[in-house]
Amino acid sequence: MGSILYGGTIDPIHIEDRALAHLKIVIATKLRRNESFTLSWRHPDDEPSGRSMIWLHPSIPLRFTFDEPEPPELNRRWIEELMHSANSTGGISLVDEVIDTPES
Repeated sequence: MGSILYGGTIDPIHIEDRALAHLKIVIATKLRRNESFTLSWRHPDDEPSGRSMIWLHPSIPLRFTFDEPEPPELNRRWIEELMHSANSTGGISLVDEVIDTPES
């Protein structure tokens, strides 16, 4: 389980490593363009139920921490789905991975 440390908070945002690796690409792209946006997610099963949202801005410190030492192979379609949501008025919604299945 990876985490995001945002701003001056000491409470990490826990997100599964694979999802966080994809999310990091989208967040870094938006911030590199000097774009502000929101990020919303459902709380993990081991935390109280609910969802949270933060406002991301290029001037606010951000740190990604991963449990796995090696980055996963990235799913381009999932990144595209996350980027599409990042460019909407609702901001990034951490959606489940989109997996292409070979046609029979």
